[in-house]
Amino acid sequence: MRYKHLLFDLDGTITDPKIGITKSVQYALNKFGIQEDDLDKLEPFIGPPLKNSFMEIYSFSEDQALQGVEYYREYFRERGMFENELYPGMQSVLKQLQDDGFTLYVATSKPKVFADEILKYFEVDHYFEGVVGSHLDGTLSDKTEIITYILQNRNLVKSEAVMIGDRKHDMIGAKNNGIDSIGAEYGYGSDGELLRENCTYYIKKFEDILGIVY
Repeated sequence: MRYKHLLFDLDGTITDPKIGITKSVQYALNKFGIQEDDLDKLEPFIGPPLKNSFMEIYSFSEDQALQGVEYYREYFRERGMFENELYPGMQSVLKQLQDDGFTLYVATSKPKVFADEILKYFEVDHYFEGVVGSHLDGTLSDKTEIITYILQNRNLVKSEAVMIGDRKHDMIGAKNNGIDSIGAEYGYGSDGELLRENCTYYIKKFEDILGIVY
């Protein structure tokens, strides 16, 4: 067993959240009088902290971005979080990993309250030893801080832990904490952004993780 502790991003790694997230962003933008009919153009919002994305992609001020997050959550709470689906093979692979003694964690920039509901909705919550996400006030949203929190609070040995995610933020967070990383090509990060951050491993589908962690 190469690793004992597996830290998973949620959006774009465990679930494909495109419809729910992009429609929630679309709803928020409409509140500001911005109409975006092409949901594909809103894919960059999948993964990073929402406030940062509103500021970086639409040049919102911090106050506008915070209001954008609130508008986003209006739609997401009611519909968006369920406009989502598990990636193929997810249930069986998670069960195998748990049965074989790995401890699994979710490390997400999504608010923990939403992450918990999504995992329960898809009936995969019981595979995870812990779920760490951001707070609704926006704190603990940086992936480096989230990984640090898990490592310290669970007393994990760094050489026994690996971060699995689809965006550069997951790779950067792993690197900043001195742990290995697995870049998920099937998610919403580009091949280039994962490789530029020197992910330790690279997988094209979720089942490929089995060939790495054993």
